[in-house]
Amino acid sequence: MIVVTGATGNVGQPLVRALVAAGEQVTAVSRGISARDMPAGVRHHQADLAEPESLVPALDGADALFLLTSGDFVSAGGSVSDVLDVARAGGVGRVVLLSSQGVAMGSHPSTLEDPVTESDLDWTLLRPGGFDSNTLQWAEMVRAHRVVAAPFGDVALPTIDPADIAEVAAVVLREAGHAGRAYELTGPAPISPRQQVMAIGDALGEPVRFVEQSRAEARAQMLQFMPEPVVEATLDILGTPKPAEQRVSPDVEQVLGRPPRTFAEWAARNVAAFK
Repeated sequence: MIVVTGATGNVGQPLVRALVAAGEQVTAVSRGISARDMPAGVRHHQADLAEPESLVPALDGADALFLLTSGDFVSAGGSVSDVLDVARAGGVGRVVLLSSQGVAMGSHPSTLEDPVTESDLDWTLLRPGGFDSNTLQWAEMVRAHRVVAAPFGDVALPTIDPADIAEVAAVVLREAGHAGRAYELTGPAPISPRQQVMAIGDALGEPVRFVEQSRAEARAQMLQFMPEPVVEATLDILGTPKPAEQRVSPDVEQVLGRPPRTFAEWAARNVAAFK
């Protein structure tokens, strides 16, 4: 049985569906989860990883754990080591951690990964770059005014469809041969915010105008919902990425046997959010 934390999110939901489709028994975990969030018959459990003992009932019969932490977990002083201790005591032998490309690049601390890689569990790290779904923050602007305001309009990064992250996670949770590996997950090609806006317009069948923000304007907006260090690190990646952050990784195709999905495919599948 596989326990999926963060099961109501952009990665967790398609991961649960992929595992169920593959015939796996799944327990879906999130702080506010309910039966209506999950496919029929999927066991679900409310838990807060910042309180690891709340995870104990979900681990009954589990042998693998998909570990996804949040900003709230970090803000609450959550301990990955404590979560792993509870998982180990519950019989879990394999853990797949959703980390980030920023750890490998040195722009994010390794405190999330270190307890996992230093543990005696079979572990795999998934390190995605930016998510295609981050553009959902533009949805209200697009719906109301058919316009997007964003910084660094022509700086391209190989963002990834969360569904591809989920499919990679489903493979490494189910199959042998991935222990001790770290996979860098990107989309098939770098794409700029201006190009993403054009793809959203194509999906809608009508143009969406792009307005470029200054770094200061974007910073002021982001500080309304993100801590300052995270804002600065994010703006650095978006505005002056390292060559390695613009590189397309082969790892999605290596694991799945197919290229990663394009942003245009993601936009077409999620166009209802922008209508």
